[in-house]
Amino acid sequence: MIGILGGMGTQAGLDFCTKLAKLNRGKSDQNYPLFLLYNKANIPDRKQNLKKYKKVLKSLVEGCKFLQHNKCKFISIPCNTAHYWYSDLKNKVKIPILNMPELVYKSASRSCKKQTKIGLLATDATIKTKIYSNFFNKNFELCVPPKNIQTNNVNKSIKFVKMGKTREAEKALKPAVKYLLKINCKKIILGCTELPIAIFAYKSFKKAKLSKTFLDPNLILAEASMKYYKK
Repeated sequence: MIGILGGMGTQAGLDFCTKLAKLNRGKSDQNYPLFLLYNKANIPDRKQNLKKYKKVLKSLVEGCKFLQHNKCKFISIPCNTAHYWYSDLKNKVKIPILNMPELVYKSASRSCKKQTKIGLLATDATIKTKIYSNFFNKNFELCVPPKNIQTNNVNKSIKFVKMGKTREAEKALKPAVKYLLKINCKKIILGCTELPIAIFAYKSFKKAKLSKTFLDPNLILAEASMKYYKK
Protein backbone atom coordinates (compact mmCIF):
# COMPACT_ATOMS: atom_id res chain seq x y z
CA MET A 1 0.00 0.00 0.00
CA ILE A 2 1.24 3.51 -0.84
CA GLY A 3 1.37 5.85 2.14
CA ILE A 4 0.73 9.50 1.29
CA LEU A 5 1.52 12.22 3.80
CA GLY A 6 -0.70 15.08 2.63
CA GLY A 7 -2.21 18.25 4.03
CA MET A 8 0.62 20.49 2.76
CA GLY A 9 -1.68 21.78 1.29
CA THR A 10 -4.80 19.69 1.05
CA GLN A 11 -5.38 20.53 -2.64
CA ALA A 12 -1.88 19.29 -3.47
CA GLY A 13 -2.45 15.97 -1.71
CA LEU A 14 -5.72 15.46 -3.57
CA ASP A 15 -4.02 16.39 -6.85
CA PHE A 16 -1.42 13.69 -6.19
CA CYS A 17 -4.14 11.09 -5.53
CA THR A 18 -5.94 12.14 -8.71
CA LYS A 19 -2.75 11.63 -10.70
CA LEU A 20 -2.27 8.18 -9.20
CA ALA A 21 -5.78 7.33 -10.37
CA LYS A 22 -5.34 8.84 -13.83
CA LEU A 23 -2.11 6.92 -14.40
CA ASN A 24 -4.22 3.78 -14.02
CA ARG A 25 -7.24 4.99 -15.97
CA GLY A 26 -9.12 2.28 -17.84
CA LYS A 27 -8.30 -0.53 -15.45
CA SER A 28 -10.80 -2.38 -13.29
CA ASP A 29 -11.34 -1.14 -9.74
CA GLN A 30 -9.29 -4.03 -8.39
CA ASN A 31 -6.26 -3.04 -10.47
CA TYR A 32 -5.92 0.46 -9.06
CA PRO A 33 -3.21 0.90 -6.39
CA LEU A 34 -4.03 0.60 -2.73
CA PHE A 35 -3.12 3.86 -1.03
CA LEU A 36 -3.73 5.62 2.26
CA LEU A 37 -3.85 9.43 2.29
CA TYR A 38 -3.21 11.00 5.67
CA ASN A 39 -4.33 14.60 5.16
CA LYS A 40 -2.33 15.91 8.13
CA ALA A 41 -3.31 19.55 7.69
CA ASN A 42 -2.10 20.47 11.20
CA ILE A 43 1.59 20.19 10.28
CA PRO A 44 3.09 23.62 11.11
CA ASP A 45 3.48 25.91 8.08
CA ARG A 46 6.83 24.98 6.54
CA LYS A 47 7.86 28.40 5.24
CA GLN A 48 7.01 30.13 8.53
CA ASN A 49 8.81 27.58 10.69
CA LEU A 50 12.17 27.01 9.00
CA LYS A 51 13.86 28.20 12.20
CA LYS A 52 11.65 25.91 14.30
CA TYR A 53 13.13 22.87 12.57
CA LYS A 54 12.41 20.30 15.26
CA LYS A 55 8.78 21.42 15.65
CA VAL A 56 8.02 20.67 12.00
CA LEU A 57 10.14 17.51 12.02
CA LYS A 58 8.21 16.12 14.98
CA SER A 59 4.88 16.59 13.19
CA LEU A 60 6.20 15.06 9.95
CA VAL A 61 7.56 12.06 11.87
CA GLU A 62 4.18 11.57 13.57
CA GLY A 63 2.50 11.54 10.16
CA CYS A 64 4.97 9.10 8.64
CA LYS A 65 4.78 6.76 11.62
CA PHE A 66 0.98 6.71 11.32
CA LEU A 67 1.39 5.47 7.74
CA GLN A 68 4.09 3.04 8.82
CA HIS A 69 1.87 1.58 11.54
CA ASN A 70 -0.91 1.13 8.99
CA LYS A 71 1.28 -1.22 6.95
CA CYS A 72 2.20 1.08 4.08
CA LYS A 73 5.08 -0.19 1.95
CA PHE A 74 6.61 3.26 1.47
CA ILE A 75 5.73 6.95 1.76
CA SER A 76 5.25 9.72 -0.80
CA ILE A 77 5.08 13.34 0.37
CA PRO A 78 3.42 15.67 -2.19
CA CYS A 79 4.99 18.81 -0.77
CA ASN A 80 8.25 20.25 -2.05
CA THR A 81 9.25 22.33 0.98
CA ALA A 82 8.71 19.39 3.34
CA HIS A 83 11.74 17.75 1.75
CA TYR A 84 13.95 20.21 3.63
CA TRP A 85 13.40 17.78 6.52
CA TYR A 86 13.94 14.68 4.36
CA SER A 87 17.32 13.49 5.69
CA ASP A 88 16.28 13.53 9.34
CA LEU A 89 12.82 12.23 8.53
CA LYS A 90 14.01 9.10 6.70
CA ASN A 91 16.31 8.27 9.63
CA LYS A 92 13.38 8.25 12.05
CA VAL A 93 11.00 6.14 9.95
CA LYS A 94 11.51 2.46 9.16
CA ILE A 95 9.89 2.36 5.71
CA PRO A 96 11.30 4.10 2.59
CA ILE A 97 10.33 7.69 1.76
CA LEU A 98 10.57 8.73 -1.88
CA ASN A 99 12.58 11.91 -2.49
CA MET A 100 10.59 14.25 -4.76
CA PRO A 101 13.38 16.74 -5.70
CA GLU A 102 15.76 13.87 -6.49
CA LEU A 103 13.15 12.24 -8.72
CA VAL A 104 12.60 15.54 -10.56
CA TYR A 105 16.36 15.88 -11.04
CA LYS A 106 16.57 12.38 -12.52
CA SER A 107 13.67 13.14 -14.85
CA ALA A 108 15.36 16.33 -16.06
CA SER A 109 18.66 14.50 -16.52
CA ARG A 110 17.00 12.10 -18.95
CA SER A 111 15.66 14.87 -21.18
CA CYS A 112 18.14 17.76 -20.86
CA LYS A 113 21.81 18.18 -21.73
CA LYS A 114 24.26 19.18 -19.02
CA GLN A 115 24.52 22.91 -18.28
CA THR A 116 21.00 23.46 -19.64
CA LYS A 117 19.10 26.34 -18.05
CA ILE A 118 16.19 25.02 -15.99
CA GLY A 119 13.68 27.33 -14.34
CA LEU A 120 12.28 26.86 -10.85
CA LEU A 121 8.91 28.23 -9.75
CA ALA A 122 8.52 27.57 -6.03
CA THR A 123 7.87 29.09 -2.63
CA ASP A 124 10.45 31.40 -1.08
CA ALA A 125 11.17 28.64 1.44
CA THR A 126 11.84 25.99 -1.20
CA ILE A 127 14.27 28.32 -2.96
CA LYS A 128 15.93 29.40 0.29
CA THR A 129 16.45 25.84 1.57
CA LYS A 130 18.07 24.78 -1.73
CA ILE A 131 16.28 21.44 -1.89
CA TYR A 132 16.36 21.66 -5.69
CA SER A 133 19.62 23.52 -6.21
CA ASN A 134 21.44 20.89 -4.12
CA PHE A 135 20.66 18.44 -6.93
CA PHE A 136 20.47 20.62 -10.02
CA ASN A 137 23.52 22.81 -9.49
CA LYS A 138 25.73 19.77 -10.10
CA ASN A 139 24.91 19.62 -13.81
CA PHE A 140 22.44 22.39 -14.66
CA GLU A 141 21.97 26.13 -14.35
CA LEU A 142 18.95 26.55 -12.10
CA CYS A 143 17.15 29.88 -12.61
CA VAL A 144 14.49 31.59 -10.50
CA PRO A 145 12.44 34.73 -11.25
CA PRO A 146 13.59 38.11 -9.90
CA LYS A 147 12.24 39.18 -6.53
CA ASN A 148 9.40 41.35 -7.89
CA ILE A 149 8.01 38.54 -10.06
CA GLN A 150 8.47 36.06 -7.23
CA THR A 151 6.43 38.26 -4.88
CA ASN A 152 3.79 39.59 -7.24
CA ASN A 153 3.22 36.53 -9.39
CA VAL A 154 4.56 33.23 -8.04
CA ASN A 155 3.59 33.74 -4.40
CA LYS A 156 0.27 35.24 -5.43
CA SER A 157 -0.50 32.27 -7.71
CA ILE A 158 0.19 29.80 -4.89
CA LYS A 159 -2.10 31.78 -2.58
CA PHE A 160 -4.88 31.80 -5.18
CA VAL A 161 -4.76 27.99 -5.54
CA LYS A 162 -5.02 27.57 -1.77
CA MET A 163 -8.09 29.84 -1.91
CA GLY A 164 -9.62 27.75 -4.69
CA LYS A 165 -9.23 30.56 -7.25
CA THR A 166 -7.59 28.51 -10.01
CA ARG A 167 -8.21 30.82 -12.96
CA GLU A 168 -6.74 33.75 -11.06
CA ALA A 169 -3.76 31.56 -10.13
CA GLU A 170 -3.11 30.67 -13.76
CA LYS A 171 -3.27 34.33 -14.83
CA ALA A 172 -0.97 35.45 -11.99
CA LEU A 173 1.68 32.89 -12.88
CA LYS A 174 2.00 33.73 -16.59
CA PRO A 175 4.58 36.57 -16.22
CA ALA A 176 6.86 34.25 -14.24
CA VAL A 177 6.65 31.56 -16.91
CA LYS A 178 7.29 34.11 -19.68
CA TYR A 179 10.35 35.43 -17.84
CA LEU A 180 11.94 31.98 -17.52
CA LEU A 181 11.25 31.15 -21.16
CA LYS A 182 12.68 34.53 -22.22
CA ILE A 183 16.01 33.72 -20.53
CA ASN A 184 16.07 30.40 -22.45
CA CYS A 185 15.10 27.91 -19.76
CA LYS A 186 14.44 24.60 -21.52
CA LYS A 187 12.34 23.21 -18.68
CA ILE A 188 10.42 24.78 -15.82
CA ILE A 189 9.98 22.96 -12.53
CA LEU A 190 6.60 23.60 -10.92
CA GLY A 191 8.29 23.35 -7.54
CA CYS A 192 5.29 24.03 -5.36
CA THR A 193 2.55 21.41 -5.49
CA GLU A 194 -0.06 24.14 -5.90
CA LEU A 195 1.48 25.33 -9.18
CA PRO A 196 0.61 22.33 -11.40
CA ILE A 197 -3.00 23.01 -10.43
CA ALA A 198 -2.60 26.59 -11.66
CA ILE A 199 -1.00 25.49 -14.94
CA PHE A 200 -2.97 22.36 -15.80
CA ALA A 201 -6.38 22.72 -14.15
CA TYR A 202 -8.13 23.50 -17.44
CA LYS A 203 -6.09 21.19 -19.65
CA SER A 204 -6.44 17.47 -20.26
CA PHE A 205 -4.31 15.02 -18.26
CA LYS A 206 -2.75 13.87 -21.53
CA LYS A 207 -1.51 17.39 -22.29
CA ALA A 208 -0.13 17.73 -18.78
CA LYS A 209 1.63 14.38 -19.02
CA LEU A 210 3.16 15.18 -22.41
CA SER A 211 4.20 18.75 -21.61
CA LYS A 212 7.60 19.57 -23.07
CA THR A 213 8.02 22.71 -20.98
CA PHE A 214 6.94 21.87 -17.45
CA LEU A 215 8.26 19.36 -14.94
CA ASP A 216 5.41 18.52 -12.57
CA PRO A 217 6.90 17.08 -9.34
CA ASN A 218 3.49 15.71 -8.27
CA LEU A 219 3.17 13.74 -11.51
CA ILE A 220 6.80 12.58 -11.40
CA LEU A 221 6.28 11.45 -7.79
CA ALA A 222 3.06 9.65 -8.77
CA GLU A 223 4.81 7.81 -11.61
CA ALA A 224 7.69 6.81 -9.32
CA SER A 225 5.22 5.70 -6.65
CA MET A 226 3.52 3.37 -9.12
CA LYS A 227 6.87 1.82 -10.11
CA TYR A 228 7.81 1.30 -6.46
CA TYR A 229 4.35 -0.08 -5.69
CA LYS A 230 4.68 -2.72 -8.40
CA LYS A 231 8.10 -3.97 -7.21
